[in-house]
Amino acid sequence: MNDMTLMERKVETQDIKIEASDVQVHYGDTHAIKDVNVKIEDKTVTAFIGPSGCGKSTFLRCLNRMNDTIQTCRFTGKILLDGEDIYDKRVDPVQLRAKVGMVFQKPNPFPKSIYDNVAYGPKIHGMFNTKSELDEIVETALRRAAIWEEVKDRLQAPGTGLSGGQQQRLCIARAVATKPEVLLMDEPCSALDPIATAQVEELIDELGQRFSVVIVTHSMQQAARVSQKTAFFHMGNLVEFGETGQVFTNPKDPRTESYITGRIG
Repeated sequence: MNDMTLMERKVETQDIKIEASDVQVHYGDTHAIKDVNVKIEDKTVTAFIGPSGCGKSTFLRCLNRMNDTIQTCRFTGKILLDGEDIYDKRVDPVQLRAKVGMVFQKPNPFPKSIYDNVAYGPKIHGMFNTKSELDEIVETALRRAAIWEEVKDRLQAPGTGLSGGQQQRLCIARAVATKPEVLLMDEPCSALDPIATAQVEELIDELGQRFSVVIVTHSMQQAARVSQKTAFFHMGNLVEFGETGQVFTNPKDPRTESYITGRIG
């Protein structure tokens, strides 16, 4: 019996992709993130929910060191990716961001062709030897982002000429082209119409079978639809974290219940 428990425990620890402990973030004098401890699993969609300004996007940006670009930002604590500290001085943030891709709220394709948008990361990281290898990387990424059929005959057309929903899927293709292990999404559907939102949600579901996907969303319905795990943030604190169904139907903390029922936020 004990052996079985050990085996189960082993499997469980293997599944942890990101582990954050005692994370604090300050912007100048503002204490934006307070004592956050969380374990994020591999091949799982984890949603961060909470009212505006609660720290969910700030914490998301800690996971690929995007906050490094903000001068007033100060980070303490530890974030491990596959057991390695991403804030170790020897870690190159550019290499880290190839492993931990990011998709932003507003689609932001580069002012380049559709092909060059996707090829950009693989070129920077020297991920191919021949043009045909790069072609294959681009096609695979566009297929994974469920946009290949729509753009395959106009790869040299500008990415900025696509519709909003297509632009966001192009940005997802760009993020997955470097073969990341984690995909961060900061409100990826907030600028999209309902049809494009449904397409991106379907895509998130598929990507969650390949990567660890972490999505910040202001839509509780979206979190309920796409995620297996949900973290509720409030005033810089991680109030509750658990299975999405449990967090929404049987929250343990009264603040979570107040948010979900619309009394706060």
